Amino acid sequence: MLTEKQNYLMMLSGEQPEWVPQYTFGPAPGTASTVPVATQMFEPEVISQHRKNNGGKDIWGVNYVATYETGGALIPEPNNFILKDITKWRDIIKAPSLDGINWETMVKKDIERSGIDRKQTALALNLHMGYFQTLMSFMGFSEGLMAMFEEPDEVKDLLNYLCDFYMDVADHCIDLYKPDILTFMDDTAAWANPFISADMYREFLVPCHDRWAKRGRDRGLKMTMHNCGKCEGIIDQLVGMGINLWEPAQTCNNLTAIKAKYGNKLCIAGGWDSSGHLLNDDATEEEIRASVDKSFDMLASGGGFAWFGNFLGPVDDPVTVKKNKILSDYADEKCRSYYKK
Repeated sequence: MLTEKQNYLMMLSGEQPEWVPQYTFGPAPGTASTVPVATQMFEPEVISQHRKNNGGKDIWGVNYVATYETGGALIPEPNNFILKDITKWRDIIKAPSLDGINWETMVKKDIERSGIDRKQTALALNLHMGYFQTLMSFMGFSEGLMAMFEEPDEVKDLLNYLCDFYMDVADHCIDLYKPDILTFMDDTAAWANPFISADMYREFLVPCHDRWAKRGRDRGLKMTMHNCGKCEGIIDQLVGMGINLWEPAQTCNNLTAIKAKYGNKLCIAGGWDSSGHLLNDDATEEEIRASVDKSFDMLASGGGFAWFGNFLGPVDDPVTVKKNKILSDYADEKCRSYYKK
């Protein structure tokens, strides 16, 4: 019998899977599926302790705090930026030493603690939240964006410094983890527009991301990219690096045109947003179910689509919990039945 992992990897390979896979960052408030997850993102503990501790300082010194309104998602502590002047980054940003780490022992403990069933779930190895986002976490958006315009060479030097460190980590442990997938992240867009142009994305970020992508290409691994907002202008660059899936693929993008252009070469995880009337407390079960139907009708035909959607909110909010249960139950049913009709 086909496993969730095998079905998901079929989709990433360009085949139509037996059912629509589900992509997730973890269970949303109100959901508790008994089906094994198709894929699980994993970060080496040596570079992600602040995530495991639900906050605190990351390896660069940025303090992260959990936010109640988003169900505990971590954000850099507002107005507590560690880098004021991009030209002084060498004095502030210091990569931690990797000396003395027993990588085999670390990887073994990481995998054991994770509880991942490698037969059922594809392990997606991630290293960081993105070079653009890391720069903004250091400086804030106003100063970070100004630095990219006023001191581009300094920004590039900083990003390359970060990349050198992460690739050092990767080269120590990628072949020990034996991932099925490499994960990329970089939120470079808001809902209405990107923060930077496609040319700036190519100039500043692609060289760093492509170093990770080369490790995936060399090993024949599948690769996924997380980029929220209206980022359709960089899709060509993602495909050019070898990215197989883009998430959360929000509906502010022309997803119909993107699917028509790339077919199953670029899988779309998402295509659903809790926007408009769905955000209201009085959104009905029929309206929530209809929103799922709309996403499937737009993107699921022929494969190349993974369901990815939830209502974001406090974990103890009864309305969020109720709406997520309606959404999750119907999406579970839809995923299993869609290709059988």
